[in-house]
Amino acid sequence: MRTQSVDDIQFVVCLNNADYEASLEIGKIYRSIRDDDATSSGLMRVIDESGDDYAFAASRFYPIELPKPVEDALLAA
Repeated sequence: MRTQSVDDIQFVVCLNNADYEASLEIGKIYRSIRDDDATSSGLMRVIDESGDDYAFAASRFYPIELPKPVEDALLAA
């Protein structure tokens, strides 16, 4: 897993887990790590169910803004 700062993390919700049912759950909120190389290739680096980060097609996710208390709680978990 790559080291990331809080500024490099955003939250996304999974919209499509086809072919990755063990790694992703539809409707679940995941941490996404900024990765400019992945983004330029249409990918998004996401921390999946294994706890490791992998590059998935960005179209599988939708970025979301969370209220600060919710974001703080998820980052502390």
